[in-house]
Amino acid sequence: MIQSQTEPETTAAALLSGWISRKGLADALGVTVDTLGRWEARRVGPPCVRAGRMVLYRRRAVEDWLAAQEMPRAKTAGGRR
Repeated sequence: MIQSQTEPETTAAALLSGWISRKGLADALGVTVDTLGRWEARRVGPPCVRAGRMVLYRRRAVEDWLAAQEMPRAKTAGGRR
């Protein structure tokens, strides 16, 4: 049986389908890669994992983190409704 040259790429894509790279997340959030690095160091950003030099974020964890950042609406003092 002859294996296709694209099979390892397909396997890697399937393996990482629920994950996003630091660059990809930075682009999606409109921040720099350095900002995400600072957030990681301060433990204020979304949780991540390191695989060698690669930093990955689980998409569901990023969604949960974003939901946790949601600010409640400020109550207005007085005024009309």
